[in-house]
Amino acid sequence: MKRRSVARKTSIRITEVLLFALVVNFLVLPQIGGTRRAISLLSQLNLGLVAIGLAAELVSIVAYAQLVRALLEPEHRPSLGRTTRIMFSGLAVNNVVPSGGAAGGALAFRQLREVGVPATEAGFALGAQSIGSTVVLNSLLWLSLVVAIPLEGFNPLYAAAAGVGALLLAVIGGLVVALTQGRDASMRLASRVARFIPRLSPETLSAFVGRISERLDDLAAHPGALRKAVLWSAAHWLLDAASLYVFIWAFGYRVRPDELFIAYGIANVLAAIPITPGGLGVVETTLIVALVGFNTPRAVAGLGVATYRLVSYWLPIPIGAASYLSLRFVRGGTAAAREEMRRAVDQARADAPKARRDGTVIMP
Repeated sequence: MKRRSVARKTSIRITEVLLFALVVNFLVLPQIGGTRRAISLLSQLNLGLVAIGLAAELVSIVAYAQLVRALLEPEHRPSLGRTTRIMFSGLAVNNVVPSGGAAGGALAFRQLREVGVPATEAGFALGAQSIGSTVVLNSLLWLSLVVAIPLEGFNPLYAAAAGVGALLLAVIGGLVVALTQGRDASMRLASRVARFIPRLSPETLSAFVGRISERLDDLAAHPGALRKAVLWSAAHWLLDAASLYVFIWAFGYRVRPDELFIAYGIANVLAAIPITPGGLGVVETTLIVALVGFNTPRAVAGLGVATYRLVSYWLPIPIGAASYLSLRFVRGGTAAAREEMRRAVDQARADAPKARRDGTVIMP
C-alpha cells in the first residue's frame, strides 16, 4: 500500500513537471520575440518543411538504434525495429526522470537482455554508444569551429565550445587508453571499487571491465565495424541538427549550417550535465541565446527551437511508452522466446525415437 502511494506521488510530480515544461515550451519561449511577431510567423509556417523536420528527427533515432546494432556481435543483434523500440523506451525515461540517462540506460540494458543479448555485450554497446556519440559530437563541433572562425572571426562562444569539447575528449581518451593499454590495472581498480557497492561482487565487475576492454580491442582490430559505428553516430547527430535547421527555416529564416551546428553542439554538450531531464530548459535556453547571437531573429529562434523540442523531446515520450508496452507484453517475437521454442522442438525430435518405441503419440 505504501509503495503504491509513493508511486502515485511520483507520477503526479512527473506530470506536474511535464505540464510546467510544456507551458514554458509553448507560451514562454515564443514571448522572446514578442506575441504579435510570433503570431505572424505562425501564420506563415511552412508545413512541408515541418514534415521534413519531423522525418529527419525520427530517422536520427533510427540511426542511433543502428549504432547500437553495429556495436553488438552479429549473432546477438536484435532486428532494427526491435532495437529502435528499445531506444525509444530509454529515451522516454531519459526525458521524464531527472538524471534519466542512467535510468534510461538501465531500461535499455534490461530490454536488450530480454531479447537474448549477453550482459557484457549489452553493457558494452550502450556504454560505447554513449561515449562514442560524445566523441563524434565534439569532433563535428570542432569541425564547425574550424569552418566558422576564418569566415566570421573569433567569437567568445567558440572558446567556450572548444574548451568544453577538449575537456570531454581528454577524459574519454584517458578512459579508452586505461581500458586498452592497462587492462589488468583497470580490472584491479574495478574489483576495489566493487567492494563499496552493495550487492555487486568484485569478480563480476572486474570480469565486466575485462570484457569491455576485449570488445574495444575487437573493434580496433576490425576497422570496418568501427567505421560503421562512427558513421551511424555522425548520421544521428547530423540528422538531429538538420531537423533543427529545417524547423527554423519553416519560420522563414535560414541559419548558416556552421553557426547552427555550433549552437547545437554547445547545447547538447551542456545537456549532458544531469541537471534536468533530457536537458530540459538547458537546451532551449542555450540554443536560443546562441542563435540570436548569430543574428537569428528572436521570434524565429524562439518558435523554431520550441517546435524542434516538441519533436525531439516531447514526441519520444508517448512513442517510447508505446514501445515499452509492446516490448513488455508482446513476447512472442523475442529472441529468448524463439530460442526457447527451438530448444523445445529439438528436445521433441530427440525424444521421438524413444516415444515411438514406447507407443507414445508425438504431435507434429
